[in-house]
Amino acid sequence: MATFLQSLRDHAMFKKKPISELVAHCSGEHALHRVISPLELVLLGIGAVVGTGIFVITGVAAADYSGPAIILSFVISGIVCMLAALCYAEFSSMVPVAGSAYTYCYASFGEIWAWIIGWDLILEYAVSIAAVAVGWSAYVTSLLADIGILLPPALVNPPGTGGGFFNLPAMLIILAITALLIVGVKESIRLNTIIVVVNIAVILLFFFLCYSHIDAVNWHPFMPFGWTGVFAGAAIVFFAYIGFDSVMTAAEEIENPQKNLPIGIIGSVSVVILLYVGVAAVLTGVIPYGELGTSAPVADALTRIGVHGGALLVSLGALCGITSVILVTLYGQTRIFFAMARDGLLPAFFSDIHKTFHTPAKVTLLVGLSTALVAGLLPLGLIAELVNIGTLAAFMVVAFGIILLRRSQPHLERPFRCPAMPYVPILCIVSCAVLILVLPAITQVRFVIWMLVGLAIYFVFGIKNSANGKSPAADPRICGAGSDSPDR
Repeated sequence: MATFLQSLRDHAMFKKKPISELVAHCSGEHALHRVISPLELVLLGIGAVVGTGIFVITGVAAADYSGPAIILSFVISGIVCMLAALCYAEFSSMVPVAGSAYTYCYASFGEIWAWIIGWDLILEYAVSIAAVAVGWSAYVTSLLADIGILLPPALVNPPGTGGGFFNLPAMLIILAITALLIVGVKESIRLNTIIVVVNIAVILLFFFLCYSHIDAVNWHPFMPFGWTGVFAGAAIVFFAYIGFDSVMTAAEEIENPQKNLPIGIIGSVSVVILLYVGVAAVLTGVIPYGELGTSAPVADALTRIGVHGGALLVSLGALCGITSVILVTLYGQTRIFFAMARDGLLPAFFSDIHKTFHTPAKVTLLVGLSTALVAGLLPLGLIAELVNIGTLAAFMVVAFGIILLRRSQPHLERPFRCPAMPYVPILCIVSCAVLILVLPAITQVRFVIWMLVGLAIYFVFGIKNSANGKSPAADPRICGAGSDSPDR
């Protein structure tokens, strides 16, 4: 029995990938270029998060789960994300390579667990892109209606909803951003910077316009659904925070990643928590929570209090914010696929770099087309729940990985160290587990089915084609090349 267990532990699927070998991917024909500056990284993190959470999910969660206590739901979810961010920051400073939690898991637990979390991340990012695109479509439809252009219900709703056939605007925005990402990373990051500045300005405008219309009566009862509703709402609005892990997928394209990645991760989460709590408080103070269950609650709130010009401006800003979330999340999804393909767990052509644009064009096109179909054919509620459970599972794995690496490889260089070990990662694991448990049972079942499908793919393809161990580990210093790469 002991011999069997030892042989099982020595099996290739449990083999870990040395950190030096992971970092060595930063050079060669399948390497990405470092073109993202520190400021662009911070804005990338904010752009990945501030969008749908404020402009779409807030109203639905307040109406159906938390009531005015949606404020507490955002605080709880924000705390969970900050715990995860601290764990991610330590990992990212050690392994500044594309792939995020997938790559970290490969270094901590071995190939099979890396595949599981990579497959989980594919679910998280794919349905997240689709969910945000559905929100983008809702705002576009609202804006066009304000100027007298009414789109046919068949072209703005998924099948089985409001006489819909497919959600055309949601599909078009994904395809447009796909084309932009194929052309170049630097161009995409510059666009994101402009969008984020506009987005934050619009949120501040919302505060200004609504401040005098807040009625404290709307905050009573504060917790109409009790603490159960508060935690259920936290599990739903957790969707609003998930974009921050997109920063890690850009690790291989960031200047001086050991220093700048922790700053980008922790800084973006801190700013976003403040913005979300503020918007939730103002929104529920202006409009009774029971009337907020729409796809565009912020614009609807301003319209109902008579600020029609403000509503139009906020809708434009929301559109910008949601666009940035689609851009960054789609970018992150392509890098997960890219990293897994480079390791041999997915077909090798997904890791090909375009000779002119210096981007993983093939995988970007695949992700764009598939997520456009999801956005066009599925309703928002189903998509958002699947995003949350995938993200929570990834956070748990990363937190556990930090504990494991501290014990198994205590002498590794850690430019950033997660504080209060092991309490911060343990709290992260427990908090994520609680939020998973309060998600609907059908969501948990769908997640299990997705993971079983992923395991089947691994045992049919991945385990036979894995590149782990086929090449010698390289000197990690070769990854130190900084910003002298081409501007792409």
